[in-house]
Amino acid sequence: MHTRKLGSSDLEVSEIGLGCWQLGNDFGDISDSEAFKILDTAVENGINFLDTADVYGAGLSETRIGNWLKTQTNKPYIATKVGRDGALFPDGYSEQKVRKNIEGSIKRLGIEALDLVQLHCIPSEVLLDGEIFHWLENLQKKGLIKHYGASVEMLDEAQFCLQNSQVTSLQIIFNVFRQDAIQHILPKAAEKNVGIIVRLPLASGLLSGAMRKDRQFSASDHRNYNRDGAAFHVGETFNGMPFAKGVELADALKNLLPANINLLQLAMRWILDQPQVSTIIAGASKAQQVDNNAKCSQLPALPAALHSQLNDFYLQQVRQHIRGGI
Repeated sequence: MHTRKLGSSDLEVSEIGLGCWQLGNDFGDISDSEAFKILDTAVENGINFLDTADVYGAGLSETRIGNWLKTQTNKPYIATKVGRDGALFPDGYSEQKVRKNIEGSIKRLGIEALDLVQLHCIPSEVLLDGEIFHWLENLQKKGLIKHYGASVEMLDEAQFCLQNSQVTSLQIIFNVFRQDAIQHILPKAAEKNVGIIVRLPLASGLLSGAMRKDRQFSASDHRNYNRDGAAFHVGETFNGMPFAKGVELADALKNLLPANINLLQLAMRWILDQPQVSTIIAGASKAQQVDNNAKCSQLPALPAALHSQLNDFYLQQVRQHIRGGI
């Protein structure tokens, strides 16, 4: 597993991380034993960066990670997110409440301080006010967090963070079906020495290559209840695209695959070919998925001509179907 530096921090993180949304049973129920197997498989593959949030499974994801950490000698870096809990979202933000939530995360994870805390797609008006970054600076000075950053929905929010804060990291939606950050965010992030953490690398599974239009999802899976943005931002599910259209486009993309590489590998390698990316937080509900994701770190870079083809495919066939903005 190759590693990359996370922005201006001293953290050398695995370029494939583990997104732990699934450990909160938000993609369907998984058992504690399966959750531990997923985490074990991650570290066996050299993954040393775990991303979670206080609201994933109402704290279940953090609790499972905390219980698993008790069994570990070499502990991975833990990043969590704050800002979507009902005590804060959408209009209850205060420094005291943010601190309380972060203290709750520390307790559930069973650690002394968080390696990284990121704002969790908070309302634009709260983010753009900027005061919340001062709260995080204070919590950093108090030793509760080592580094802070922001996970955002829109690229204009990412641009604000790069221009108006001292964030260590930016977590953004970035994949073959969402390429605009190449021009609008990545160069500035490199200039400011801000690490890019990529979420939704497979567009909620569309880019795994295994989706069919007749695929059914469990009632607790956000790909069922939020596919049109009924519960939270539509862009968080299937990249903001209608499910059937997303499957259709993923199938069409297979026509561009080089020999000896599948769609998942293409999608992951395409992201890793962007040098500004520090890590990809690929989620998994099965241990085998972790293994498959981790192996993408060893793949060679894609040819420049293929990158050009993928950009044309995005601009001509994909971009116009993204709902909720970019």
